[in-house]
Amino acid sequence: MSFRPLPARAPAALLRETKTLKSLFGEAQRLAHLQQLLESQLQPAARPHCRVATWREGCLLLIVTDGQWATHLRYQQKRLLRQLQNLKEFENLTKILFKIQPTAAERHATGRNLQLSASAADTLRTAASSIDDPQLRAALERLASHTRPPD
Repeated sequence: MSFRPLPARAPAALLRETKTLKSLFGEAQRLAHLQQLLESQLQPAARPHCRVATWREGCLLLIVTDGQWATHLRYQQKRLLRQLQNLKEFENLTKILFKIQPTAAERHATGRNLQLSASAADTLRTAASSIDDPQLRAALERLASHTRPPD
C-alpha cells in the first residue's frame, strides 16, 4: 500500500469549504476592518505603532509598539473612546486597553549586549582578586572580560 497525497486545491476553495479556515479568515477580515476604522481616528504618527488585538464585550485591546506610544495614546484615550463610539462597529465600546508589545526587530535589537568600560573591568578584576570563593571570583573575571574595545 502506498501513500497518495490528496490533490492540491485552490486557496479560495479551501477558505470556502473548511470551517476552521473559514472562521479564521472571517476573523482576520473583521480585525482588518476594525484596524481601518481605528486608523481613521488616530493621528497619522500613531498609526504604525498601534494595532487592534481583540474587540470583545465592549472592550477594545490595542497592541502598541512601545511605552512612549502607549502613554501618548492613554492621554488621548477619552477622546479616542468618544470618537470610536460614534462608529456603528464600536457603538457599545466601554473601555480601551493598551498592551505593549515591541516589534520582532526591536526585540532582537535590544538583546543583552554587555560591554564594559576599561575602568569598570579593572574594578571587577580588583574585586575578584580579593574574593576567596572560586566560583564568585570566576564569575567576576568573566564579567570583566566583556570590555568595550577602545574608541
